[in-house]
Amino acid sequence: MCGIVGLFLKDTSLAPEFGTLMAAMLAQMSERGPDSAGFAVYSQTRDGGSVTLRVKTPETDLPDLDIAVGEVIGAPVSMEVRANHAVLSMPADKVEAARAAMSRLRPDASIMSWGDAIEIFKEVGQPRDVTARFDLASMEGTHGIGHTRMATESAVTTMGSHPFSTGKDQCLVHNGSLSNHNALRRKLVREGLTFETENDSEVAAAYLTWRMGQGASLGEALEQGLEDLDGFYTFVVGTKDGFGVLRDPIACKPAVLAETDRYVAFGSEYRALAGLPGIADAQVWEPEPATTYFWSR
Repeated sequence: MCGIVGLFLKDTSLAPEFGTLMAAMLAQMSERGPDSAGFAVYSQTRDGGSVTLRVKTPETDLPDLDIAVGEVIGAPVSMEVRANHAVLSMPADKVEAARAAMSRLRPDASIMSWGDAIEIFKEVGQPRDVTARFDLASMEGTHGIGHTRMATESAVTTMGSHPFSTGKDQCLVHNGSLSNHNALRRKLVREGLTFETENDSEVAAAYLTWRMGQGASLGEALEQGLEDLDGFYTFVVGTKDGFGVLRDPIACKPAVLAETDRYVAFGSEYRALAGLPGIADAQVWEPEPATTYFWSR
């Protein structure tokens, strides 16, 4: 089942409304995914070479985590906390050291994302509750993607929820199922990638990260995926510059795109888009099978 949404703002004057629009879109996908929900918000690249590392812990009290990380990496770290997710900001050249340090400092913590522009929040629960918990409506952004999950192939857990992030400023949401993900996982492990869950969607995200690490653009990586990823799927993939959409050659999963001069929006069903400003005048269409769509700035 599952529901997917995506929103790319052409008109950045809409940025203050971004979180409110995304929250409403995700709420409309609740019946498609009542078990858990998550979203990625991209904002303007931070000044001064600062990047963020987003960490999820079992509890909401995160005392002095920024100080502990800063002592390990030898650089100042600032922290913003939303529920049990912490956003740690630090110099760009220190993020790898901080990622390595987290397993020692907080073995119970999980890294949600890292990069110049991305922030990922996800949790078990009804989509309306998850977006309210992290106050999505208050967030400004340039683009983002979201997912509501109905677990069919694995347990209902936070880490099994989408989006999955396996590379800097990269993430993926997926509706469908891959039949060859275990073999592909073994191949990617040999290539040096690591995995935190058994979810086939994490394999798809890592596959695209691997391809782009070899020099492919997102569009090229998605096209190569048509040959290497066996199954039925709709992918929406986020990068620092925008987002892309791909359906498998059969395209049995529902999908709809809408475009105006102010935004591009994606939803598993049209009702996810129905509340967007100017939707009555939008170009609305069903994305073609085995065809890559991508919007960037």
